[in-house]
Amino acid sequence: MSFVRFLLTKTFLKQLGIALLVTVALVFLLLFYLRISTNHDQRIQVPDLAKMTLDEANSALSELELRWEILDTTNYNPEYPKQSIIEQLPKAGSMVKENRTIYLTVNRSDYRSLPIPNVVGRTRRQAEPTLISMGFKIGKVSYRPYIAKDEVLQLRHNGELIEPGVLLQKTAVIDLVLGDGKGNLRMGGSSSSSNSDSDG
Repeated sequence: MSFVRFLLTKTFLKQLGIALLVTVALVFLLLFYLRISTNHDQRIQVPDLAKMTLDEANSALSELELRWEILDTTNYNPEYPKQSIIEQLPKAGSMVKENRTIYLTVNRSDYRSLPIPNVVGRTRRQAEPTLISMGFKIGKVSYRPYIAKDEVLQLRHNGELIEPGVLLQKTAVIDLVLGDGKGNLRMGGSSSSSNSDSDG
């Protein structure tokens, strides 16, 4: 029997048909497996985790088969509960795949402490912006007899003298003691007109 005749026999055609069916079935099974294993077209909506504790966020994300990781813990927002979530990536409402990691920013317990900058000897115009830019607040401003007007002689917090480098919580109120331009090179005592508040 020639090879061409063999190709036309029922036996060969039957075997060829079976082979083609098996191949097609395997291709469909492979595509179905890949679709399941990669969660093709499956999307999960990221929940809003704002103000949740880590335990609450863990429960919410676990139910959706999403993972989480803490991205940052250095920020503090007084409008959010302590140790609660203040930011998340991806944002709430975003559509993601299963097992996606959600990155969380957790609120600090309070504002962080910062070193007081050395502004003693500088003018008020220089000192105030420096302190404010760091997050401190300017409180009472008083004057004492000193030759240089508006030069910073002392920094005080809650009535106590504070030195440069001392750590104070961000947003702490700092009082300024300035020269009045009427004294000499020695800072005057508190018994003079230095106790009066300035116009600032």
